[in-house]
Amino acid sequence: MKLIDFFKQFPDEQSRKDYFREHRQKEGIKCRNCKGTTHYWMQTIEQFQCKACRTRTTLRSGTVMESSNLSYLDWFIAMHLMTSTKKGISAKEMQRQLGRKRYEPVWFMMHKIRAAMGTRDERYELSGFTEMDEGFFTTVESATVGQKVKKLKRGRGSEKQTPVLVMAQTEKVKGPKNHRQNSRCKFFKMRVMPDLKSTTINQVVKDSLSPKTEVKTDNYSSYKRLNEIVKKHVSKVIPPDQAGKELPWVHIAISNAKRNLLNNFHHVDDTYLQNYLDEFTYRLNRRFSGDKLFGKLLIACISFSWII
Repeated sequence: MKLIDFFKQFPDEQSRKDYFREHRQKEGIKCRNCKGTTHYWMQTIEQFQCKACRTRTTLRSGTVMESSNLSYLDWFIAMHLMTSTKKGISAKEMQRQLGRKRYEPVWFMMHKIRAAMGTRDERYELSGFTEMDEGFFTTVESATVGQKVKKLKRGRGSEKQTPVLVMAQTEKVKGPKNHRQNSRCKFFKMRVMPDLKSTTINQVVKDSLSPKTEVKTDNYSSYKRLNEIVKKHVSKVIPPDQAGKELPWVHIAISNAKRNLLNNFHHVDDTYLQNYLDEFTYRLNRRFSGDKLFGKLLIACISFSWII
């Protein structure tokens, strides 16, 4: 959706409220008192009332907007810019576009939206043929931001790098054109890992992939037990200069994600790396949604209950 079309569809605050209420009713409202799902809308006070116990629920209650003082305009523009901009947008730039004096509410709003994106993608499993490999993302710890950092070791296991498990579901292409890949990517998952032990990797794979999946990896020792939880595991010794050919879509996703984080945020706190990756993969998995992406994100935010 282009910006001019966005403001044509939502010219004022009431139109945004009506759109939000319409989609919330479609998703269904659950009473916090009796767990009932039948409600009616009270126009005079702009609240839902349960038909069973008459408990009232505000329009934002139970959604990602709960307890937020930001307007519907702020939330809608944030969702629009986070889905319509090809390379994403930083919280500082979002603050400037919204004209907000304080940075923290905007930063918090965007992380709540990213959390809703991640929760939505967790509902889906990858299946079929899947490439898998680990990537190492340069991050900073919260305690070291703005401070002089001691000299750290380099390479695998460096304190400056956070391991991320990347999975890419692919399918073969019949008769690829010249200079084109013989496969195409469908869906991705990226998971920040506390470590790369085989038990940790197996648990993440079990939560992310269907048991009928065929997985291709390099010959890293922590992948050797994957055949316990997937249909087929193909491992191969891959020289570093051949990794992009043997596992093309995984490495394309890793390099694009790294460039995206570097361009937008310059450095990322390791505590919030998963949120940034959730935003990246959410847009990547819905790259062909076009104008429907804003509506899909709104539904994800309505379904996501922020609990502090």
